[in-house]
Amino acid sequence: MTVYQALTIAGSDSGGGAGIQADLKTFQELGVYGMSAITAITAQNTLGVHGVYPMDLLAVESQLDAIGADLNPGAVKTGMLFSADIIGIVADKVKQYGWSKLVIDPVMVAKGGSALLQQEAIRALKKQLIPLALVTTPNIPEAELLCDMPIRTLADREEAARRLVQMGSRHVVMKGGHDANTEQLVDMLYDGTEFIYLESARIDTRHTHGTGCTFSAAIAAELAAGKTVEEAVRTAKAFIQAAIEDGLGIGGGHGPTNHFAYQRRLRGMSRADVE
Repeated sequence: MTVYQALTIAGSDSGGGAGIQADLKTFQELGVYGMSAITAITAQNTLGVHGVYPMDLLAVESQLDAIGADLNPGAVKTGMLFSADIIGIVADKVKQYGWSKLVIDPVMVAKGGSALLQQEAIRALKKQLIPLALVTTPNIPEAELLCDMPIRTLADREEAARRLVQMGSRHVVMKGGHDANTEQLVDMLYDGTEFIYLESARIDTRHTHGTGCTFSAAIAAELAAGKTVEEAVRTAKAFIQAAIEDGLGIGGGHGPTNHFAYQRRLRGMSRADVE
């Protein structure tokens, strides 16, 4: 039996909706064995981030070495990396172990507005890690910071995608959730040559905590299973759409998405069937 494996390098979310927890749930739901290297521990719930506690640099390095020495992740995704020093370690280990299917979710700000990436780390992300990426998955505010430009139109999003490819990322998925100018939610996949636009219904809900983590984790899981980038992105799009539409409705703030929803839909089950 082939055991597909994927690694997430990210922060821990005590509320379970984002970060390491969301990534491992997504890997499991897509039939991929998940591994993790924790970069920071956050104290957070649906109401916000109450504390961020970065891991010791040696702890991050040791986790990655332990995985690289024994296990074989078919894809790796990064989430919250917190500091330039941690980004440098991750970049070194990606190169050392030949982890070529790297998905970067450039996590910078939590849903409630708390900064999750130090300012000096943005330069390190651009210079050291993005050039190693197979896929980078920014939302519009993240792309604005990475590309140092305002993004107001679809043409702006296309230009930002071009700049990220010029930085070295082989593919870019520019997420469209923050674009209020479109009735449909439009995500954009760019491979340096062609733009592919992926539309879905825009869901009116506050329960979207962890959507970026979940989406990028789904891409990594599908890449680990041997899918092409376009196939992986299309499955990830369907996965996160189901997770938002069949929301759990828990917590008093920005609640998590429903990681069970995609597989239940594939089995022809509705929420009513399991409630």
